[in-house]
Amino acid sequence: MRGGDNRTGELFSYVDLEARVRHNHPLRAIRTIVNEALSALERDFAALYSPIGRPSIPPEKLLRAMLLQAFYSIRSERLLMERLEYDLLFRWFVGIGVDDAAWDHSVFSKNRDRLLEGDIATKFLTAVLAQPNVKRLLSSDHFSVDGTLIEAWASMKSVKPKDGSGEPPAPGGGRNAEADFHGQKRSNDTHASTTDPDARLYRKGKGKKTKLCFIGHGLMENRHGLLVDACLTQADGHAERVAALHMIEPRADRPTAITLGADKAYDAEDFVNELRSMNVTPHVAQNTSGRRSAIDGRTTRHGGYAVSQCIRKRIEEAFGWIKTVAGQEKTRFRGRDRVGWAFTFAATAYNLVRLPKLIAETG
Repeated sequence: MRGGDNRTGELFSYVDLEARVRHNHPLRAIRTIVNEALSALERDFAALYSPIGRPSIPPEKLLRAMLLQAFYSIRSERLLMERLEYDLLFRWFVGIGVDDAAWDHSVFSKNRDRLLEGDIATKFLTAVLAQPNVKRLLSSDHFSVDGTLIEAWASMKSVKPKDGSGEPPAPGGGRNAEADFHGQKRSNDTHASTTDPDARLYRKGKGKKTKLCFIGHGLMENRHGLLVDACLTQADGHAERVAALHMIEPRADRPTAITLGADKAYDAEDFVNELRSMNVTPHVAQNTSGRRSAIDGRTTRHGGYAVSQCIRKRIEEAFGWIKTVAGQEKTRFRGRDRVGWAFTFAATAYNLVRLPKLIAETG
């Protein structure tokens, strides 16, 4: 017997949101980890808000919603709120009821500065990694580091001379007027973007296209390939090595030596010597292209060196997820602080995607 095509919705629902989500849904395990981490940040959240006045949207719900945006590759907060309006799975994960209205997308803009001021992205990453069932997964001896370009939210047309000597835009050209840069020599010393002054002109190598970008840096532990630290800097030739020293230094404060794997870009004598002075064994790939490598037989003769060179490449998996799934390949924000906050938060989201399976396998 064929059922009728009835299109009138029920006035009342007696099914709880908890029952709408299957018991083995991946978001269940992720939500448990997230809620524990957010509970650990209770005091940090309290310090960011005034004890009086109109209650705001809870920061815990904002962060859960932003995680969903990263997990499901939602390109804007406006579309995220539209999805939250009708998606019961999203409502369950964020923590709002069936009858509760989704908040306006502008709430994210108003609260982002507050979360940025409290460095919540870094603290959230730390809180996730500090949980006992997560901490036991992490290696404290072997790490890998790398950097990746994050394209700025600025056009090359916004790059103008710092002294104001550039030609004025042609009349009637509109907001995206034609521009001819052929024959012009532009550098970070003489030019800057009027859209995002923190962005820098940079290219990955000879023959590559120059872009306005930042460099995102990640520190990965080698046991399961989880990111234990992340930061973002302006783009220049020394940024990767400086960021690597900054991230590995707190973990080198121990009696026994640790190892740090890296690619050829980190094969510089000053960097290698600095690592050794911190009791860090530099498992850096040798760069012998027309030069002498700073890595010699003292390091390469050990079997652990070859293992580190193999494992260090897994950090590219994290960068690939952050840039494609989490949408950080071309940032939607302006300013180093905002872009860095989003990059670190995306690194936490990457860990959360992988943690349920890792915990189940090792539990």
